[in-house]
Amino acid sequence: MNWTAYVDGYCERTAPGLWGEPLNDLANLAFLGAAGMVWWRADGQRTGRVLAALIGLIFVASSVFHLVATRWGAVADSAAILLFTLFYAAAFPRVFFQAKAKWSWLGAPVFLAITGASAALGGGLYLPALVGLAGFAIALGIKRDPYWLHFVMAAAVFALSLSFRTIDGVICGDFPAGTHFLWHLLNAVVLYIVAKAMIGKTPEAPAPEDDAGASV
Repeated sequence: MNWTAYVDGYCERTAPGLWGEPLNDLANLAFLGAAGMVWWRADGQRTGRVLAALIGLIFVASSVFHLVATRWGAVADSAAILLFTLFYAAAFPRVFFQAKAKWSWLGAPVFLAITGASAALGGGLYLPALVGLAGFAIALGIKRDPYWLHFVMAAAVFALSLSFRTIDGVICGDFPAGTHFLWHLLNAVVLYIVAKAMIGKTPEAPAPEDDAGASV
């Protein structure tokens, strides 16, 4: 496999070059902003700092990919997103359902298996994340956990984000800039929402009622 092969997968990019996707590159700054806000909200909490660092890694990997437009950049971009998702899936049962650590980590391989099955069946790599957010919202709603609303909002924003990602190549004739930059902007919002929920629910953090009603 040629890891340095040129990747032209977005409407905005029409030729090789570091500034071939200006909107996508600038939109990546939303991830940096989200990472900074999560770090500030964590206020020294270890889980929150890990989440902030992982969002920062997404900023770096996505920025590199949309600058160099190579196969290795695409892999790095996807890997950074997957790393955040696996960490969250592993931590969710422990943080929100007080599952023991020896069982909670199984959330990561389970999600990875579901993602692989989805890709093999044509469902794509990101559909499991949307289903997962909806599942988290339902599970917390049944438990009457006030943070269920965070995941309802995250699922709704991610559904819109995924729609913009999907139509990017379809509307090139009418909108040459494409819509992938909106995928970046909205995903930064999603990452902030779910990170804020986990920080608020982690034992070291204040209880929901002490956190302005766990508002977003």
